[in-house]
Amino acid sequence: MEGLVKINLLKDFYKDKKILLTGHTGFIGSWLAILLNELGSKLVGYALPPLTAADNFAVSNLEEKLINIMGDVRDFDKLNLIVKKHQPEIIFHLAAQPIVTNSYLKPKETFDINVGGTVNIIESFRRNNDCKLLINCTTDKVYENLELNRGYKEDDRLGGFDPYSSSKACSEIVTSSYRDAFFNSKKTLTAKLVSSVRCGNVIGGGDWQEHRLLPDCMRAIKENQEIIIRNPTYVRPWQYVLEPIRGFLKLAIKMWENGEKFIGGWNFGPNNKSIFSVKDIVEKVIKSYGKGSYSVETPYNTKKIHETKTLLLDSTKAFKFLEWEPEISIDESIQFICDWYKEENVNYDFNVKLISDYFKLIKKPD
Repeated sequence: MEGLVKINLLKDFYKDKKILLTGHTGFIGSWLAILLNELGSKLVGYALPPLTAADNFAVSNLEEKLINIMGDVRDFDKLNLIVKKHQPEIIFHLAAQPIVTNSYLKPKETFDINVGGTVNIIESFRRNNDCKLLINCTTDKVYENLELNRGYKEDDRLGGFDPYSSSKACSEIVTSSYRDAFFNSKKTLTAKLVSSVRCGNVIGGGDWQEHRLLPDCMRAIKENQEIIIRNPTYVRPWQYVLEPIRGFLKLAIKMWENGEKFIGGWNFGPNNKSIFSVKDIVEKVIKSYGKGSYSVETPYNTKKIHETKTLLLDSTKAFKFLEWEPEISIDESIQFICDWYKEENVNYDFNVKLISDYFKLIKKPD
């Protein structure tokens, strides 16, 4: 694959690495699973079943590409048993309740999964000697919202108005506490290394979650209905799913090779060229897909949902120290997404081709 020629350094590192990926049935997790499989990793996935038969995990038939374990991160005994059995060298923790609206409907469940689940995976990581490196995937919403016109930096104050944002900020504090209390030598490379990654609004094919802009757009277009948008002027750091995933993979390599120099929190967000409003994104989707229309209204059941008007990330740290940066434009991102949703026979090979096409656009090898 021409595009994957550009990730030889990734393959050199990840081939035969023992990796546990929680949340592998989810949107971001499924794409990370496909890429890790293509890189030759010995991959174990631990997650709840996918939401629908149309999800990326299901249509990619990923259960046949890895050791596929259905389980809940709230179940410490089962999770720890899996970690003890497979002794992964690297853990990517993506399992979560990821929807703001759902966090208002089920706040306790959201905290149990997003906070308790983080405690469980890091505690299991702590107890098992062969586990060397863990990356916890949180969100751009972990920062205390001050409606800033600049991007939030890694050392800005954490916070969270809604249960989802708050639970993810708590997950960050749990991660930091374990790192400082148990894994921080200050003198030598530690045996265990922990970081967290905070992404912008990740978009891509294979996402069918409700209350997310791109899946809502695709459902409406396919059903020949109007796209309903709630907050047309709200600004988000949109980014194609493979952009932050590439950052996660580069970070893990840097941590493995350089130890404590690369632990901590890391932002992975788009550059200023990909900062658009909700209305902008919807119009680009309609243009790229070739059909669709939209209207603006506030559904009754979302009137009391608090959402940030402007949310931006400053990813200077990743630009400088990981030599990571977003590689494709928002128009290229949306074209990839529309290609996925328009394809009638999405399967594993189709997704691998999209990954290859993405890497063809990268200007320099990773």
